[in-house]
Amino acid sequence: MTSLEALVALNLLPKIGPVRIRRLLERFDSAEAVLVATKDRLMQVDGIGPETAGILVKWQDHADPLQELEEVKQRGLSLITPEDPAFPPALRQAYDAPLFLYVWGKLEERDRHAIGVVGTRRITHYGREATKKLAYQLSHAGFTIISGLARGVDTVAHEAALAAGGRTVAVLGSGLAKLFPAENLALAEKIASGNGAVVSEFPLHTAPDKQTFPQRNRIVAAWSQALLVTECPAWSGSLITANLASDYGRPVYAVPGPINAPTSTGCNKLIRDGATLVMDAGDIIDDLGELPFARQTTLPLETESKAIPELPSEEATVFSALGEGESGVDRLIERTGLSASTVSATLMKLEMRRLVRALPGFRYVKR
Repeated sequence: MTSLEALVALNLLPKIGPVRIRRLLERFDSAEAVLVATKDRLMQVDGIGPETAGILVKWQDHADPLQELEEVKQRGLSLITPEDPAFPPALRQAYDAPLFLYVWGKLEERDRHAIGVVGTRRITHYGREATKKLAYQLSHAGFTIISGLARGVDTVAHEAALAAGGRTVAVLGSGLAKLFPAENLALAEKIASGNGAVVSEFPLHTAPDKQTFPQRNRIVAAWSQALLVTECPAWSGSLITANLASDYGRPVYAVPGPINAPTSTGCNKLIRDGATLVMDAGDIIDDLGELPFARQTTLPLETESKAIPELPSEEATVFSALGEGESGVDRLIERTGLSASTVSATLMKLEMRRLVRALPGFRYVKR
């Protein structure tokens, strides 16, 4: 049995979980050694009682790692461990990191620059517009948007990232063969087909329940550089994710709402208790002091558009047309030959990339 097969076998066992499995691995040095240990030796590990030790001793009654790995292959999935370069570094450092991740799609190095966006399943028009705006802006600025593929805020956040041409990662509270909710299958397929990844720590056929969702939430919180809550009531599971993010040392941001709106009570309480109030993605970007695209777009002001291959053509054209001094929108329309709506939309994108700065009177200047 290989190390990976033994690890998969441990992950398939009921009533154990990644924290206790890690304690076992620390004591026995390898997953293979855990599976051949005696009941008495297993019970010497903190948190391993008679019931759990009995499950481990008779692990073959509960787990078939070869069948699980064969199905992973047949479904075109991959399985990455913390030792794999593709495994998110921030998640690897968490004390309760998953043993591995089932991945549908592909993870990239830039996915370490991630912002978690979470909130209520019962989203209002206000929450939808706030989520759409902020997730789009953050995605366009270069951050990977991480959420849970649930109804409501999660769905809107993933869709906004895709609309911005960015990347998004959906972390499931179920196995990949039991995708939930079923109506988001098309969205999951779109994410996995080159725009990010759908991931889970759970065995393929794990059904979602009240335990799996909080476990999923810790992955979102640990993976993200920061967590944004756009709309949630006082009883929302998003507050659990926010608390987890704080425990991991991640900054928490929240969108304020009307004080008489139950759907915003959770966000307002987060702000009262220390979360940063957010009205624009720039509030988060300025606070983090980091922009993923900075390596690609920190250019001398005199650089011509042909030297900016990372920028789409319209953005490069407008950026070059700004010249050395201030320019008004009318002047930019004249210089570029683009429509007013295109120039305005492009200037907003360049602002999000921190390449230009807006001045009073609808005038702009390069940063």
